[in-house]
Amino acid sequence: MERVTISLDEDLLGHFDRYLDKKGYASRSEAIRDLLRDRLEQEKLSEDKAENAIACLSYVYNHEQRELSRRLARTQHAHHHLVLSTLHVHLDYENCLEVALLKGNTHEVRRLAEATIAETGVRHGNLHIVPDDMPKRHDHG
Repeated sequence: MERVTISLDEDLLGHFDRYLDKKGYASRSEAIRDLLRDRLEQEKLSEDKAENAIACLSYVYNHEQRELSRRLARTQHAHHHLVLSTLHVHLDYENCLEVALLKGNTHEVRRLAEATIAETGVRHGNLHIVPDDMPKRHDHG
């Protein structure tokens, strides 16, 4: 690792230290590394430089909405190459929470998420997406 020195005014440093305490960071260095990684990943995604992504799509929907459960299941099956896993939770008599873990081409992952959230009866949809730039090795040695 290389050592980098930065200068911050007292107010900004005070806010940063409160952030560290709130998030439970052991050091400023680790917090800065995490913030930099996050910002660089988001930049890569916003500039369409990430070919592949890993994502968590979560949404609440009314399972009483006509044919909605069937349409959602059909969409996931049509995109089985992107859907790693799903979790389905019954919130009450009408509403369900579903979480889908997705992995694949960034544009396809986004399109699937947008199509899901746009379905009539789906609400509170959110996509958390990060670039999948991990080395592609399979080694048990």
